[in-house]
Amino acid sequence: MKAEIVTIGTELLLGQIVDTNAAYLAQQLAAIGVDLFFKTTVGDNIPRIAGILQQASQRSDLIITSGGLGPTVDDMTREAIALATGRGLEFMPAAWDEISAMFARWGRRPDENNRRQALLPAGSLKVTNPVGTAPAFILETGACTIISLPGVPRELKHLMEFAVIPYLRQRLGDQAPIIKSRVLRTCSIGESNVDTLIGDLETLTNPTVGLLAHPAQTDIRITAKATSAAEADAMIAPIETEIRQRLGVYIYGVDDESLEEVTARLLLQHNYTLALVETNTAGAVAAWLRATPFAAALHSALVAADLPHLQSALPALTADGAWPSAALALAAAQAMQAASGADFTLAIIGSMQGHETMYSDERGESFIALLHPEGRLTRRFPLGGAGEVTQRWIGNRALDLLRRVILGLATESVG
Repeated sequence: MKAEIVTIGTELLLGQIVDTNAAYLAQQLAAIGVDLFFKTTVGDNIPRIAGILQQASQRSDLIITSGGLGPTVDDMTREAIALATGRGLEFMPAAWDEISAMFARWGRRPDENNRRQALLPAGSLKVTNPVGTAPAFILETGACTIISLPGVPRELKHLMEFAVIPYLRQRLGDQAPIIKSRVLRTCSIGESNVDTLIGDLETLTNPTVGLLAHPAQTDIRITAKATSAAEADAMIAPIETEIRQRLGVYIYGVDDESLEEVTARLLLQHNYTLALVETNTAGAVAAWLRATPFAAALHSALVAADLPHLQSALPALTADGAWPSAALALAAAQAMQAASGADFTLAIIGSMQGHETMYSDERGESFIALLHPEGRLTRRFPLGGAGEVTQRWIGNRALDLLRRVILGLATESVG
């Protein structure tokens, strides 16, 4: 079954509301093995909505719409579906009774506008909405099936779970396929480098392999379509093994795991504690660690905006290097370790000019120093500034260095 999602509302096109419905619907369809090939957003305009639906009906077996089922003039989905399918609207007494009953529970009476919600395209199957006043409906046209849902996320999710998914499962039958994904999460390697290493696997058809880039990390998604979860797992497993062999230490976690979660968990598993010194990352790394279930691994953290602040907070600091420099980062780590007594001490010293970004002419620089039970390491990265991208990029590199040291995979110790 090939599906298409059409989200309706001018507010979506204007960016006044973030379209979370499409993402939710896509996840639900994937979970029952329905292939989603297109997602479209269209404003509140009957001819344009109808045109999109006519186009969708020529290429998809299933269309799910969200939005435009309310009582106001700009709720146009019913009229648009009727126009697209060449049929009229008919008043459905059962839908009006449900709307009236909902208002009665609220101690109110529906007005004439609400009667519009009981007008459905001729031949529609009404879907009872127990959590709102907008009746959803299913229209089987022969060429395709149109399922129209309210745009209110709470209502849409309820109807999807209790009405639409059971309907689709029945349509698909007992041998309905499932779509299952496994995400391998990498750090300290760019998307193009990942592609160079596994590009041949990205041409597979089932399972499929795809890349998704984020600041300072790249996700590798392996997706299999099968008749059972066990079969999907069996299809994914050899591809995952091959990718792990090619990427090795660059893979830090799977699925929803974050780098900070994995690193903090490793610290606790080895009974290690961590002390942090942050400058241009502005306390972001400490905040990420504290937000994980393994926050106890963070012993202490210090944020400094400049050298005088750093010297004031760490009296033992001997500032024998410029800001920023590897020497200063190492000295800050040593002073913080002396003050905290933590097993690992990580210092991030970076330039903090406002104009420094990854894409500007002057990118700045950052230095990371790590003291650990077996020695010490420093790293230089050609990126400074205190913006969000820099914080995530440098913060991830610092956490990845710590992760590798704990696992015994880091090299190039100094001093």
